Amino acid sequence: MTHTGTDRMAGRTVVVTGSSGGIGRATAQRLAQMGATVAVVGRDRIRTEDAAGQIRGATQSHVDAYTADLSSQTQVRRLATELLDTLPRIDVLINNAGGYWNTRHVTDDGLERTFAINHLAPFLLTSLLLERLKDSSDGRVVTVSSNAESMGSIDFDDLQGERSYSGARAYNQSKLANVLFTHELARRLRGTSVTANALHPGVVRTAFGADDPGRAQRVFVPLVRPFMRTPERGAATSVLLASSPDLNGVRGQFFRNGKQKRSSKPSYDQDVAARLWRTSAELVAPL
Repeated sequence: MTHTGTDRMAGRTVVVTGSSGGIGRATAQRLAQMGATVAVVGRDRIRTEDAAGQIRGATQSHVDAYTADLSSQTQVRRLATELLDTLPRIDVLINNAGGYWNTRHVTDDGLERTFAINHLAPFLLTSLLLERLKDSSDGRVVTVSSNAESMGSIDFDDLQGERSYSGARAYNQSKLANVLFTHELARRLRGTSVTANALHPGVVRTAFGADDPGRAQRVFVPLVRPFMRTPERGAATSVLLASSPDLNGVRGQFFRNGKQKRSSKPSYDQDVAARLWRTSAELVAPL
């Protein structure tokens, strides 16, 4: 059977983190319009349920809300349990949730917030859902990174920014970690039905970083906001990676503007990727 653009995702189930607003919500809505069953995941219960209800009403698809603060590993584990208990199948996981904090914050687990949410949460959630994804004939893990990965480096001696913290440095490191994770995950998934890819969504008009903005965000973002992409445009590459039949079997790649691109040279360092995986597994133990 050949699906049209409007029902291409019929029969498939997609989990989208950070989808109560912004790029994530636009991603969830578009995939629901394509016929997918969608799990909308957000931090605030009321906002998340409202987003799920509005998407459900607009698309007539099956859309449910799940609430979790992804800075907490306990809540990530609870979310995974709820998803596995309520979703008979999971075909696509879109690790969309992320953030930027200009000052250093520590989570309940004692971890730096940027690294915890942007990297460790998708690492843990993906690991917990992986067996269900493997049950799909075309399982996909899509991780939203950023071109900022090209300015990042993994400081194993100060991963948590305890000795020296910069909001930009922490964010760039976490986005590079997203791509290293994707490359390593793709290698580990060889021989399975699951693929893993990462993407840059573009500079999008959302509330990103508004909780704790840096000076550049306070001064320049209002000036350039009219020229930023809409969330719908920002979601386009995530939707493509989640749904395109042309990408069946494509794994370990970085996409920008809907096209496959080379990520930064450090992102292909297999030794760093393997070390990051081991370190991440220790920080979320037990898996």
